[in-house]
Amino acid sequence: MEIHRGRLIDHIQLRCADFAASKRFYAAILAVFSRELVELAPWLVYADELCLSPAEKDPPSHIHIAFQAADRAEVDRVHAAALGAGGRDNGKPGERHYHPGYYAAFLLDPDGNNIEVVYHGEGERSAPSVVIRPKLPV
Repeated sequence: MEIHRGRLIDHIQLRCADFAASKRFYAAILAVFSRELVELAPWLVYADELCLSPAEKDPPSHIHIAFQAADRAEVDRVHAAALGAGGRDNGKPGERHYHPGYYAAFLLDPDGNNIEVVYHGEGERSAPSVVIRPKLPV
């Protein structure tokens, strides 16, 4: 089995006040990226580094998460999909002055987390993901 992860973050778990609403919101975003939420247990779903669980005893999470888009059109599609799935606009798609080529949109998820979708402009990735394989006996 191979596990693909980013280079710094292993996973981010969001505790959701309304688990069903959060699953709908993130499923809509992930569908634009041709990914889907996978259920590990009735109380835990994930996609790549993102995990969602019901808040239950703990308060809901309040953080900023940025998803990487392949191009400006994908930023626009994610923004529209998230709004259609109950998200609230927190910054329409457009150029930002963080660095040349930075094009992003901001949304609030059902728990008020600040969700960004960003395209960094033309460039080449060094790798699509980090691959972790079981170490074979020598």
